[in-house]
Amino acid sequence: MKLQNKIAIVTGASSGIGEETAKLFAKEGATVILTARRLAELERVANEIKQTVPQANLKIIQADITIEDDCKRIVEETVNDFHHIDILVNNAGIADKHMPITKCSTEWWNEVVLVDQTSVFYITKATLNHMKQGTIVNISSIGGVFGSAGISYSAAKSAMLGMTKNIAMQFAGKGIRCNAICPGPTPTPLNTPEKLATFDEFAQQCAKHMNMGIPHTPAIQQAQAILFFASDDSDGITGQVLVVDNGITL
Repeated sequence: MKLQNKIAIVTGASSGIGEETAKLFAKEGATVILTARRLAELERVANEIKQTVPQANLKIIQADITIEDDCKRIVEETVNDFHHIDILVNNAGIADKHMPITKCSTEWWNEVVLVDQTSVFYITKATLNHMKQGTIVNISSIGGVFGSAGISYSAAKSAMLGMTKNIAMQFAGKGIRCNAICPGPTPTPLNTPEKLATFDEFAQQCAKHMNMGIPHTPAIQQAQAILFFASDDSDGITGQVLVVDNGITL
């Protein structure tokens, strides 16, 4: 029960890494606030958690984190109900179909950066205004470390790492830690074979710089890494970036 009595917000909790994180956090004793745009999927995840962890304390908040007022509402509802926030997992995001700069439209750039970067600013700022102590875990990507994705995704996920270090610096010694996980290829609804078929051929060029013969990392292993940074097991660690990719980028 590594998260006993902890209050945790997980964005993008309706599928993939966010879903597995919410489930793992509940098993570890946290009160979990599940937030995403798709209410039906949030309810499915909550029901599945209740089947395995009947005593789990859960709250669903349907919201769009690209809207700053929605981010403020998530935080305010959490504080009103539970009085504090201990953990924020910034997981929500979209893929950018490996669109290279020469093919990336301004509209597509703006959409990806809004979801994958600006929304993190919105909800993290809102949370920090109420967080006296705790930990923030940002879910970036190997694309943010190695540039091995489309231009907008690589830029947004790289910016997420800069935000992680900047926030960690500001709150070092003040009881709030901030770290980042950088998943490698992870089977989720964002990268099903059907979705991958829509990616630009630039994806093949990026893959040449990675060992794609190594098995991909399942979402539960990403959740376990997130749990490490969210729990006291990583007490004293802040401003760090952890690549979780099974060695694909070695």
